Amino acid sequence: MNDRVLFVIPAYNEEYNISRPVNDIRANFKDADIIVVNDCSKDNTLGALKKLDVGYLDHPVNLGYSGAVQTGIKYAKRNDYDYVIQFDGDGQHLASEAHKLYDMIKTSGANIVIGSRFLEKTEYKHSFFRRLGTKLFAFLIKIITKKKITDPTSGLQILDRKTIEKYSQPGQYPEFPDANLIAKMLLFGYKVEEVSCIMKERTDGVSMHAGIVKPIKYVIKNIYSLLIIFIIGIFVRRPNNVI
Repeated sequence: MNDRVLFVIPAYNEEYNISRPVNDIRANFKDADIIVVNDCSKDNTLGALKKLDVGYLDHPVNLGYSGAVQTGIKYAKRNDYDYVIQFDGDGQHLASEAHKLYDMIKTSGANIVIGSRFLEKTEYKHSFFRRLGTKLFAFLIKIITKKKITDPTSGLQILDRKTIEKYSQPGQYPEFPDANLIAKMLLFGYKVEEVSCIMKERTDGVSMHAGIVKPIKYVIKNIYSLLIIFIIGIFVRRPNNVI
């Protein structure tokens, strides 16, 4: 593999999980580099990273999931990487499955490839609110862009140089970078594809979408963003425009 590939792993309170994705990547995607973005964790995630001897960036304040991912993307741009693979810090994503994304982006000409839990039937199980939100977002993306995306909330994605450049810019990576961002990229000429991937369930810690209030807030904000993107997309459909 001649390409420079960087795994970007956002981590918040993943002291007991973070070794799994790091060791998995080292064992199953050996040619790639890793950067973990510690988003001002309250536990000993930082200590765990030092023990793992893995590259990391340490936020002095909590910026949230999107802020942590964008920090990693900016790092990739500054250090001239060809591809970024977004990879969760809780052990749900598998490096062996990430190879599918890399192979797809190399052969399809896509700018973004999403690892989908629902393109084919797998044993992965969503909570009720996540399942409802995913189906709703997939429906709205189809209405807005005419493109079927089965798993718009998947955090397992690979980005090419063009997308890395875009996402690293101020204001181009929203608080919830899911369906709204995929719809925006499709409307503005970026090619997005999916490949079926197996993912594990979280075993330790708490998801950022845990509880009832957080998922409802997440759904409402994404729907609002999708409506704004839809309205702007009616008038502007030229590639590389900035919303």
